[in-house]
Amino acid sequence: MKPLPAFLASFLLALAGVCAGLLSGCATAPPPQKAPVQQSFLHDGLFKPPRQPVDVSRVFALSPQMLKYVEQDILGQLRSKGARQGLLDALYNKQELRLEYESSMTRNASEAFEARQGNCLSLVIMTAAFAKHLELPLNFHSVYVEEFWTRSEGLYVLSGHVNLSLGRRLLDQRNVVGEAELLTVDFLPPEDRRFQRSRVIDESSILAMYLNNRAAETLLAGQLDEAYWWAREALLQEPKLLAAYNTLAVLYRRAGHAAEAEAPLRYVLAQEPANVQAISNLALILKDLGRSAESESMLARLRELQPYPPYRYFDLGVLAMHGADFKAAKDFFDKEIARSAYVPEFHFWAALASYGLGDLAGARKQMALALDNSNTNKDRATYSAKLDWLNAQQRSRLR
Repeated sequence: MKPLPAFLASFLLALAGVCAGLLSGCATAPPPQKAPVQQSFLHDGLFKPPRQPVDVSRVFALSPQMLKYVEQDILGQLRSKGARQGLLDALYNKQELRLEYESSMTRNASEAFEARQGNCLSLVIMTAAFAKHLELPLNFHSVYVEEFWTRSEGLYVLSGHVNLSLGRRLLDQRNVVGEAELLTVDFLPPEDRRFQRSRVIDESSILAMYLNNRAAETLLAGQLDEAYWWAREALLQEPKLLAAYNTLAVLYRRAGHAAEAEAPLRYVLAQEPANVQAISNLALILKDLGRSAESESMLARLRELQPYPPYRYFDLGVLAMHGADFKAAKDFFDKEIARSAYVPEFHFWAALASYGLGDLAGARKQMALALDNSNTNKDRATYSAKLDWLNAQQRSRLR
């Protein structure tokens, strides 16, 4: 492969390599029925004990700072507006707590409050923790959204979405007139919430999603022993969270235990024969185990279900960039954006291609979209710096 043209070198970010597995991320919910976890899928002896035991009681626990906030700092508005409206105004009014969306890790309630930021699951957990303390009725929801894939450390991550609804306490009924029985708290922009479809899930599902996210995040950080105990606890909390079986299988493979990875994936496919994450992972496992014919059969099934896998056009675009074919690269990036508009690195590379074509306005537009869609502090800083550089180039041209 040719090196990238020199003028692009300063723009480059560290990007993940070839796909080595699939994880399900933020909030893919399980079916409502419970079932005992398959103990044969768990292999505790292959991993070192965790540095700290996984303690699910901490997920919704209020810190001393949170207790002070709800019992002293906002007590006046809880009384004047009612507990529900007073809490929501305090948490999500930009003039007050100033929470921000940030997806680099999944935080529990106290961590999200301390950082004043979190992903959708973290913010749902934090809000629910306050609501539970105030004895507000609440429902958790799994929201059906378009598939959203990201790639990191050679792994593809499929993210979902959750929100929650808060009811009114009986003692607040006389104080608040004209409000809906349930208010939904969501962290998507209003335009993305139109025509939403969702279903109610229970607290054990939210706990399992949190634990599975932590397993995925520690796995991506290379902490395989710690990741195992998070994934294990996710399955114990909710044995029908199929995403956790996928995470467990990817973890086994990363740790060099390919044989142990097969059974969890077979279990997923027994429940969902068209689960593309499980099929893709099983194809890799079977290849590792020297069962090439079975692996090829799985890949054929995957191509049937997913003829254009995530990042396919993006990878072709990067190859075109290495060949300095900026027109072809831009076309490929545009195709990827057309089916996944909110992945910032797609817009970042489209900006590089536009710049290579001499289209400074197009480059600035795409870099601004990369910044708008970034969900981590690190990405925001990177894309902001690149956009500043492009804006400086524009001012220089005008002068």
